[in-house]
Amino acid sequence: MKKLLYLILLVCLAAFEAGAQELNIIPRPNEIELAKGQFELGSAKAIQYTSEAEKEAAFLQAALQERYNMNLLTNSGKGKKNTISLELDKKLSKDLGGEGYRLTATPTQVAIQAATTAGIYYGVQSLLQAIYTSGENHVLPAVVIEDKPRFSWRAFMLDEARHFKGKEEVKLLLDEMARLKMNTFHWHLVDDQGWRIEIKKYPKLTEVGSVRKSTQVGERKWNSNKQSGEPHSGFYTQKDIKEIVAYAAERHINVVPEIEMPGHSSAAIAAYPWLGTNNQKIEVPVKFGRFYDIYDVTSPKVQKFFHDVLQEVFTLFPSRVIHVGGDEVGYEAWEKSQQVNAYMKEHGIKTYADLQVHFTNNISRYIEQNGRRMMGWNEIMGINIHPDFEEKKADANAETQLAKNVVVHFWKGDVKLITQAASKGYQLVNSLHSMSYLDYDFGAIPLQKAYSFDPVPQELKEEYHQNIIGTGSQMWSEWIPTRGEMHYQVFPRLAAYAEVGWTQPHNKSYKQFRQALLPLLKVWEGRGIHFAPLSDVERAENQ
Repeated sequence: MKKLLYLILLVCLAAFEAGAQELNIIPRPNEIELAKGQFELGSAKAIQYTSEAEKEAAFLQAALQERYNMNLLTNSGKGKKNTISLELDKKLSKDLGGEGYRLTATPTQVAIQAATTAGIYYGVQSLLQAIYTSGENHVLPAVVIEDKPRFSWRAFMLDEARHFKGKEEVKLLLDEMARLKMNTFHWHLVDDQGWRIEIKKYPKLTEVGSVRKSTQVGERKWNSNKQSGEPHSGFYTQKDIKEIVAYAAERHINVVPEIEMPGHSSAAIAAYPWLGTNNQKIEVPVKFGRFYDIYDVTSPKVQKFFHDVLQEVFTLFPSRVIHVGGDEVGYEAWEKSQQVNAYMKEHGIKTYADLQVHFTNNISRYIEQNGRRMMGWNEIMGINIHPDFEEKKADANAETQLAKNVVVHFWKGDVKLITQAASKGYQLVNSLHSMSYLDYDFGAIPLQKAYSFDPVPQELKEEYHQNIIGTGSQMWSEWIPTRGEMHYQVFPRLAAYAEVGWTQPHNKSYKQFRQALLPLLKVWEGRGIHFAPLSDVERAENQ
């Protein structure tokens, strides 16, 4: 009997040690080689770094102080025994690219090597996740990790036009993106129901456009006639935006602003009625959905408005890419406009879809002249992806070709549309709504479905795979008014999308991901993040 108990104990201890040795890192590294032994965190005497990695060393120092009450000194130089070393070596770019890293842990030292500071930062994030508790000690398994992302564009999008969340909430989201090695914060700041970015040349955009008198509510959502009866407002000053952009940059996150044009423009038209095709005074809509008065893109005054706004956007955002939306444009206002139809006749523009592409190309040219690159939802190609919209049923696809330098943000349609864009040489970010929209409930997108998303469709010919540069996960906020409701929708699915963007498909395992998620949930709980229970996010589809 004693012998049996002893064997059971040995099995349990072995299982415990095997579990401890399993690295719980999200997103899953692409190459992991575990060795014997472990590095005890308490044995570390200092954090050493090459000069360019000073900020990353300071980040690691602060994280270890906060989590483990360690007071490690930082100093420049190469790693020695009982140190954590951050080593920048540009020659590693051949093997690790611009964001990859190599993490080597032995019983006497930990070293993170990379060609860039972004790679060092991501190595630090993996190091922090890999630490576990053994008895009274905090340890790191002896391991060699060589890792780099599958895609260069790994995005989370926050829509604040519908419901403003505020600076501190944005910073929390940026922290969690950085923990998960996501590198692009797509910031949807402008839509029908609110204009959230200060433009100094047009102060009414925020004085008028950031405030709506009430908000559509109710269980019927889009079909509801109920109203909150409470005003909703908020916007970011240019000082706020500079602060957030700098905060993101410290975490190696690029902030891509979305300034919607030519549709979803009611808030701007409410501020300046001359922007609209109807040239009539309106209020910021209190209902969600699409509205038919859109920018009069044929007006020289309106065109100057776009240029003026973009100049201030260029100053605020160093991002190479500027997103212009371009989705769900209702052509009814253009159809009824004499000046629009006269302009189309003068310029030989056949359809309203062609007019949108013509306008988009002009904006793309202006953005490119200013050293940037335009991005937009896949309607900018002039292909009708909304046969269910009454005013688009009879509208022909555009014959005008979209400018070649544009990044197409795919969100709706079938693989034929992706193939059509990729075969013409466009770079694409795949954010297919049925797989990546975080406002969708867990019946529509349970956790495992989110995790299973592959931005490169199986049907897409291999020769076009390189044109898919990444993926996004979108938090549309029409029906997500509060911080807690947003957290419930975003977490933990954000972790699944992070692994979709980083980890090669053959290295993915939902079972392993599910295990690695458990310690991450404890971290989120400590940060006051109101994540959805796993029982909710794993709910069967169509339940």
